[in-house]
Amino acid sequence: MIPDWLTRPIKRPDDEMRALAAGRQQQLTKPPGSLGRLEQAAIDLSALQGRERPSLEKVRIAVFAADHGVAASGVSAFPQEVTVQMVANFANGGAAISVLAGSLGATLEVIDVGTAVDPGEMPGVISHRAGPGTANLHQQDAMTAEQLDVALNAGRAAAERAREADLFIGGDMGIANTTASAAIGCALLQTNPIILAGPGTGLDKAGVSHKADVIGQALQRYEGLHDQPIEALRCVGGFEIAALAGAFLACGQQGTPVLIDGYIATAAALVAVRQQPALREWLIFSHRSAEPGHSAMLQALDAEPLLDLSMRLGEGSGAATAVPLLRLACDLHNGMATFADAGVSEG
Repeated sequence: MIPDWLTRPIKRPDDEMRALAAGRQQQLTKPPGSLGRLEQAAIDLSALQGRERPSLEKVRIAVFAADHGVAASGVSAFPQEVTVQMVANFANGGAAISVLAGSLGATLEVIDVGTAVDPGEMPGVISHRAGPGTANLHQQDAMTAEQLDVALNAGRAAAERAREADLFIGGDMGIANTTASAAIGCALLQTNPIILAGPGTGLDKAGVSHKADVIGQALQRYEGLHDQPIEALRCVGGFEIAALAGAFLACGQQGTPVLIDGYIATAAALVAVRQQPALREWLIFSHRSAEPGHSAMLQALDAEPLLDLSMRLGEGSGAATAVPLLRLACDLHNGMATFADAGVSEG
């Protein structure tokens, strides 16, 4: 059963501000369109933020961490203990996203949605656990309806804490979460697992083939998941993926723009958009992951990311890397003179 709050309507972007921003772009001292996608980014942010001159001063990043029972099926090059170890690393400021958040002046929070080992109270970590990792999706449903509800609400709560932010980024940490993400993609897109399964944390060719077999065997237990996004999430997803999907939907409902990270976040976005297609307008896609299946998911979402840097770390790192580019788009939009201001002929 789908939680009632997931069906609440998505807020409409401000069409009046979009028109005003588009008009301003036509008056800036440059040939129309000469700044390419930077122009459209500023216009889109104006519509999403409801102001003619957008700003990205207040960026909020939430990293959701959880483990996956499917790790027991040999689909990852790293052991599960790494997840909780990385949670501590996030909190202590040693992870990539910690450094990036500090550089951006962004607010970073870390949410334990269900690591296999409960770390207990840990400074700098919010505990919103759905369980000690999901069940092994290779053999049974990844989570119960009750666990799914807890994980979705972890994301919703993070979005509500970001209500006053100019931009929300959702990151992830969880050994074997590329397997769960690929399984979600295969279920919703009705795609052969060999297309969406990738190396993740460093599998070789044989490891990727085994990973695809595990996903294919798991999906044989189900029918009709392609038009049941929340059920697909429950059956073959992960707690942190569910939290991301919940956060994205809540952001759309409250009117907070979202910058989507890589493969895991895009799998969550695919679930969320299939559940509420109107959410798509609130999502900006930051980068193209080096994980092979990411392009297929992006295509399904009609998304062209801002960057392609061969990144595949997760954590929200690719999205954080794109923030300076979006800030420049805002600065150009807000700070350039118009033809009238500068006394320049429009030609």
